[in-house]
Amino acid sequence: MSTENEGTAVPSAPSVPPVPVAAPEGTPASAPGEFTHDQRHQPPRHQGAPQQQTPPPYPEQPGRASEPGQGAEPTTQLPGAVPAYLPGTAGSTGSAPDAGWPPPPPPPSQPHYGGGGGGGWGEPSPSGPQPSRKRPGGLIAAVLAAALVAGVVGGGIGYWAADSNNDDSVSGGSTTVSAADAPALKREAGSTAAVAGKALPSVVTITAQAQGGDGGTGTGFIYDKQGHILTNNHVVASAADGGDLTATFSNGKEYAAEVVGRAEGYDVAVVKLKAPPSGLKPLALGNSDQVAVGDSTIAIGAPFGLSNTVTTGIISAKNRPVASGDGSSDKNSYMSALQTDASINPGNSGGPLLDARGAVIGMNSAIQPSGGGGGGGGAQSGSVGLGFAIPINQAKTVAGELIKTGQPVYPVIGATVSMSEGGDGATISGDGGGGTPAVTPDGPAAKAGLKSGDVITKFNDVPIDSGPTLISEIWTHKPGDKIKITYTRGGKESQVDVTLGERKGDTQ
Repeated sequence: MSTENEGTAVPSAPSVPPVPVAAPEGTPASAPGEFTHDQRHQPPRHQGAPQQQTPPPYPEQPGRASEPGQGAEPTTQLPGAVPAYLPGTAGSTGSAPDAGWPPPPPPPSQPHYGGGGGGGWGEPSPSGPQPSRKRPGGLIAAVLAAALVAGVVGGGIGYWAADSNNDDSVSGGSTTVSAADAPALKREAGSTAAVAGKALPSVVTITAQAQGGDGGTGTGFIYDKQGHILTNNHVVASAADGGDLTATFSNGKEYAAEVVGRAEGYDVAVVKLKAPPSGLKPLALGNSDQVAVGDSTIAIGAPFGLSNTVTTGIISAKNRPVASGDGSSDKNSYMSALQTDASINPGNSGGPLLDARGAVIGMNSAIQPSGGGGGGGGAQSGSVGLGFAIPINQAKTVAGELIKTGQPVYPVIGATVSMSEGGDGATISGDGGGGTPAVTPDGPAAKAGLKSGDVITKFNDVPIDSGPTLISEIWTHKPGDKIKITYTRGGKESQVDVTLGERKGDTQ
């Protein structure tokens, strides 16, 4: 606690300082709370009372003269105050420090700040006339008072401003800027918004309903100006035999449609509008062979029936062997798929996967549900960032056959392989099932010298780890293509050339 009090009372001290015990008669007491600093340099003046000798307030010290007139009688200790020695100040502890204490500093040659607790800051002491002195305490008090006034005014202004803002908000005023005042938003030609806006009028939501009432919703896109629409087989399969098909455009207009042809193994189907409107705009087809991992993708569809939904992502993998099915039969579809992390969910099936230019590079067909396994329309799990699309080059070839003949054409090697997934290759089975041989007599595999038990490990330069992977790779080609097959027999690796044959239709 500072011993140079600026005239403010110590909070824990009594409101009136104690009076010295047995004070000399006729000596006026200091005003309550006042420190008579003027007495430091002159002996106390008594009116009509004899002078009283007072011992010095501290012992004699070498090189330091005692200061007469500075003594005081002992007084009552202030409660809770830190012991302090205020020489010549009214209301001090009144006793000199013990001999073992370090000597206190000598009184300053000039008083620091005028005391005055009773009548206010800088009020003259009632102890009698005193020499006129300039008291900086008055200036300090004035500065403090001004600061307090400024604080009050500033606080009032702050409150008024806050209250004014509240009044504006209550009365409907606003400090926001209208978007109409900003420059018109310009979208680049290659932006997602621009690409989606151009493609949406050519994407339709397909509703398929079987005769029994069962059905579902998927997506398709305009393939040509004659009204052909490309979609997945599993989207329209329920309505393929006498059911109802409708195609709804992004403007809300609905048109009746019918199945032209479908390929269950490829999971590709073509439907046609019964009364196509004029001005149909087919989507441009890209080249899926030129797609690179990391390319931007845009998927459009009706996930969970939410038509005209646009999602974006990238190509996260190529040539991903995928076997998918709707869970209603043991007949699966196989593809060497484009993998994308664009959000794809049930209902996106059959919709286009676009590149950054807006060209179709794939047809969304399957997702990887969180429970594992590929999924088509029957998988109701949400997207986990693993969607699969049929490369458009393959879908285009299949669509051409379906429009031309109404049935698919599959390339084959003429051998039955084990369909267990994962392993060291695709093993040619011991028999083809139903009593048929595993290697078709005079077929492509037989002509190349392949036998039951051979394990195919490469198809051209693509590693083969299972039967589904082998079929996915075979179906990316056309009948008549010549392929180099690597296989092992009895631990020995060999290579042969195989010319792919063909099979028409989904039933043998």
